[in-house]
Amino acid sequence: MVRSNETHPESFHASAPFPLFGSGSGGSALLVTDVRFEHHREAMGIGEDMPRVSWKTVTDIVGWRQAAYEIEMAWPGGIREPWSSGRIGSDESVLVPWPATRLDSRERRQVRVRVWGEGDAEPSLWSEWSSVEAGLLRPADWTAQLISPGWDADSSVPQPAALFRHEFSVTSPVESARLYVTAHGVVEMEINRTAVSDDVLTPGWTSYHHRLRYHTYDVTDLLREGPNAIGACVGEGWYRGRLAWGEGKRNVYGDRAGLIAQLEIRYADRRVMAVGTDSRWQCGQGPIVSSEIYDGESYDARLERPGWSAPDHVAADPAAWSPARVLPFDASTLVAPVGPPIRRTQEIAPVEILTSPSGKTIVDFGQNLVGRVRIRVAGEAGRQITIRHAEVLEGGELGVRPLRSARATDRYILRGGGTEEWEPRFTFHGFRYAEIDGWPGRLAPDDIRAVVCHTDMERTGWFEASEPELEKLHENVVWSMRGNFVDIPTDCPQRDERLGWTGDIQVFAPTGSFIYDCAGTLTSWLRDLACEQLAARDRMPPLVVPNVLNTKLDAAAWGDAAVIVPWVLYERYGDVEILRAQMESMRAWVDGVAAKAGDRAIWDSDWQFGDWLDPSAPPDDPAAAQTDTGLVATAYLARSAEIVGRAAELIGDGETAGEYAALAARVREAFNDEYVTPTGRMAADSQTAFALALEFGLLQKPEQRERAGRRLADLVHDNHYRIGTGFVGTPLIADALCSVGETQLAYRMLLERSCPSFLYPVTMGATTIWERWDSMLPDGSINPGSMTSFNHYALGAVADWLHRTVAGLAPGAPGYRRVVVRPQPGGTVTHAGATHETPYGRARVAWRAEGDELTVDVAVPPNCTASVYLPGTDDPAEVGSGEHRFRTTYPRPEYPPKPRIVRPAIEEV
Repeated sequence: MVRSNETHPESFHASAPFPLFGSGSGGSALLVTDVRFEHHREAMGIGEDMPRVSWKTVTDIVGWRQAAYEIEMAWPGGIREPWSSGRIGSDESVLVPWPATRLDSRERRQVRVRVWGEGDAEPSLWSEWSSVEAGLLRPADWTAQLISPGWDADSSVPQPAALFRHEFSVTSPVESARLYVTAHGVVEMEINRTAVSDDVLTPGWTSYHHRLRYHTYDVTDLLREGPNAIGACVGEGWYRGRLAWGEGKRNVYGDRAGLIAQLEIRYADRRVMAVGTDSRWQCGQGPIVSSEIYDGESYDARLERPGWSAPDHVAADPAAWSPARVLPFDASTLVAPVGPPIRRTQEIAPVEILTSPSGKTIVDFGQNLVGRVRIRVAGEAGRQITIRHAEVLEGGELGVRPLRSARATDRYILRGGGTEEWEPRFTFHGFRYAEIDGWPGRLAPDDIRAVVCHTDMERTGWFEASEPELEKLHENVVWSMRGNFVDIPTDCPQRDERLGWTGDIQVFAPTGSFIYDCAGTLTSWLRDLACEQLAARDRMPPLVVPNVLNTKLDAAAWGDAAVIVPWVLYERYGDVEILRAQMESMRAWVDGVAAKAGDRAIWDSDWQFGDWLDPSAPPDDPAAAQTDTGLVATAYLARSAEIVGRAAELIGDGETAGEYAALAARVREAFNDEYVTPTGRMAADSQTAFALALEFGLLQKPEQRERAGRRLADLVHDNHYRIGTGFVGTPLIADALCSVGETQLAYRMLLERSCPSFLYPVTMGATTIWERWDSMLPDGSINPGSMTSFNHYALGAVADWLHRTVAGLAPGAPGYRRVVVRPQPGGTVTHAGATHETPYGRARVAWRAEGDELTVDVAVPPNCTASVYLPGTDDPAEVGSGEHRFRTTYPRPEYPPKPRIVRPAIEEV
């Protein structure tokens, strides 16, 4: 099953008003929709016993504001009388406190909401009922045991996936049944030969020693009276498979794959029966000969066991099965998910089937993606089909050097006897091209599909512009996010790495939280970060989360993810509890760095990544940037200290707020003394240095800021409008230019097409964001550096500026309760727009410039307001919810902008 949520919202055109509320119901109807709990997309088996409730209101009443709400709860089967909160006077509709008694383990309730608007005597209609169900909230709820294959195997090499099975009887009609499952490895469950879910790579990847997620499934419809069977296929996954580059390391978390499964059946007569993993389960081997995250999967269809998850299977082949082994485990590590699982989200057909210069058959899917290939094939038994994956071609052949030691190869051996369909189960690849070897006959386009897999987040953000290359740049950012949110936010999806690098998500979080609802996914990742960090002796976060590296390095911009990512989530989703939950982690990082900075308040004592992958850095030394690493580190210390102070104030800790505000002020002063001249020149004369100083508020005097702005503009002009920033400077450079009145120069840099630039990869046919500005050289060869990825979202952080400035849609209050509309037209862009599904509903901005007339269309969700700043004005128009149109005279600024100092042409002698 493939789910797809990648559809664009209804088209909008800046030349005319656009619908905000879809079909609606006409008149002045008031509807409550989309009742949700915490940040769950699906509230089945959640871990919160008092989940906060959110909803959206749909109305065509302009300026509508909520005045009160009522929440009603019901219990399935009428086991209790419905409960009501009564009318509660409040304008809050996002993450509203749970008003009733706590949920017990396994308890399910139905919730609906109605609201009153300001001045309304009558409420809205009730929303539809939404279900919320608790998982197993206490360790004592678990009776299942951890089971492992009964045989001993060589844990230093890949092992076949293990099959586990158990038979049981259902003695009377079933009212409901739930399966709670997790694994030391990755698992797919079946009951009576039917897959339990369409989730992929369950339970995902967490810091297993601290947190092991379990998933809850409603399996009521899969059971039948009489004999039943339950089965599990468990692969090595991240638990004991190879991780990290080179030879990497195996068995990071343990050397035995395992399964924990607890099936609870509630009969119609209220009896409850539990079927849990224990020594009575049987284990065997099946057709998955090996399955590795980096290296791929090998599947021998001749070894399939038809009906292995059906009753009475063992009686036909008893020698193939042996008792499972029970292992100890700590049930206190088991936690329910707070974000969605990995799923198949899209299928892509080939755009071309090529023959390489060496005669290889290569399938081009037209899009660099993450997932795997599904094939339909008929041939003789024993024939092996080999599928190799790569992101690019080089010289017409598969470009596999960037994969380093990752083999990224799947193998399928046919069983024979008809058409066979196969897709790997416990691996994923980053690829656009698949080389197929061993195919019987001629490969046809209908024989093969690419299956896109990633965390099943809800799409929430879109961008449009008159320049097709800008739209393509943005779409590349979207695809890179899809490919790098495979349960955790990763650095790349194709080579022998795929790790949760802190620096990458630190710079990308604002962009990511606009494009997708990633609140649950990143909240889960932050919990792992805090667990890893606070368990360390020095209480400093690791470079990657989960931590599988031995490297001990405290790096600015990377460790600062502990502070900045929670802050971004607060700003974008309005959830102050994320700050409260992460406060100890946030403080520990800043305290550790402040100790390193000492009395000087300058952090220049450690090796740093600095402005990683600055375009001037040579292929073999990506840290060799133009900007002093001490400058970068000290700037981030000031920024993170300021954020911790503001976060502490929000959670009501005034003393801590004052402490960190004072630290931030002291670091800013030290930064000025160390790195800034009295007139605003920087010790590092680079785009990143000036962008950091301007955007982090580090310049103390107006004249310093003015001079820094002029110098930054000169640097951009002198570099012929090519980008001069790496991971640190790229999210800041365009905003820094706009902040000093150089908006047209920011557009000129944005629209540059030579290398290095934002659009250079687009001109080279890129369909994702590259790790390096020149991952592919102009001649079509791959950058010679050993670290070259073609799917790496960090440099796509510029998309946040596209949303906020080119389109003009930004949060003005946490969770977009107030929307700031501030489009800044420029360059050759004649119209642009952005749409974002905020926690309150859909917000939009679309503008069009025709001659000197600028038209701006704005849609504001109910229960929100907007401050609309038209170009050339300082005072905003304050509007409420609904659709609004603004027109103004706006002479187009001079473009392209002229440099302040024009260098004379020099004739060749």
